[in-house]
Amino acid sequence: MNWRELTIHTTEEAVEMITNFMHEAGAGGVSIEESIYNSKLQDLSYGQWYELEPNDIPEGKARVKGYFPETSSVEEVLEEIKPRIEELKDFGIDAGELKYEIKDVHEDDWANNWKQYFKPLRVSTRLTIKPTWEQYEPETPEERIIELDPGMAFGTGTHPTTALCLRTLEGVIREGDEVVDVGTGSGILAIGAVKLGAKHVLAIDLDPVAVVSARENTLLNGLNEQITVHESDLLSVLKQGTDGLGIKLPVRVVVANILAEIILLFIDDVYLALEPGGYYIASGIYKNKEQLVEEALIKAGFEITETAREEDWVAFVARKR
Repeated sequence: MNWRELTIHTTEEAVEMITNFMHEAGAGGVSIEESIYNSKLQDLSYGQWYELEPNDIPEGKARVKGYFPETSSVEEVLEEIKPRIEELKDFGIDAGELKYEIKDVHEDDWANNWKQYFKPLRVSTRLTIKPTWEQYEPETPEERIIELDPGMAFGTGTHPTTALCLRTLEGVIREGDEVVDVGTGSGILAIGAVKLGAKHVLAIDLDPVAVVSARENTLLNGLNEQITVHESDLLSVLKQGTDGLGIKLPVRVVVANILAEIILLFIDDVYLALEPGGYYIASGIYKNKEQLVEEALIKAGFEITETAREEDWVAFVARKR
């Protein structure tokens, strides 16, 4: 089968929003190419495997490629999403000097070739992410394996925001915790939470593609009894209650790996969803929004107990006072 490839040259900061726009416009898949350069520091403290060669993408820049059926009018898709991308500046997101390209490709050129670069990844002391097509055995009795087939959704663990969330979760989760994962994507954080000892996780997302992917990955890990994947947002859960969703509010931990602009919209909802002394792990925050999110968390009644950074991204661990 042939597909039409829409490439958008942008910045790393704008990648997640543009990826969302692609999915909403009907993309059958999205790939992201970010800058890889020799001087880029790589955290190898957990024995991560890197097999990526330096590329020609300038530091801080990225290419987002969306794939549409050959019968689609990609030109119309582009006209639909261009204004949305250009409006990102109104939300403080710098999309850079945008450039757009359209070409025809064969399915094999994008659906499977990327898999050769996705290897088992040790992201923390106890957690290793393993793609389903790779062979890997735990190196220690404490090591926990997350089986993952990311499909079309976010969250392979290679992005700094996902890795930051998993590392901070390791320091927060206690045996028997109930957890809410907001914007679950591929379900990787929900799976990680259970592997670290959580009793049950409610994984919510408004994107039906992400919901399907999270459910599939939950089944891959044999955790469908401990993880409930639900198409919703946090406010709806607060209003409608959690009957049949596997948890009881308030919970001890809420985690969200979403853009700062979205995090700012539901900080008060997270506060209501947490028990006193509970923890909110917020990631997906680009460095230029760090102070804004920190101030909003403190204003809402949180105490910042940890700030973790990797490359240009930040994650907060905030405790409900």
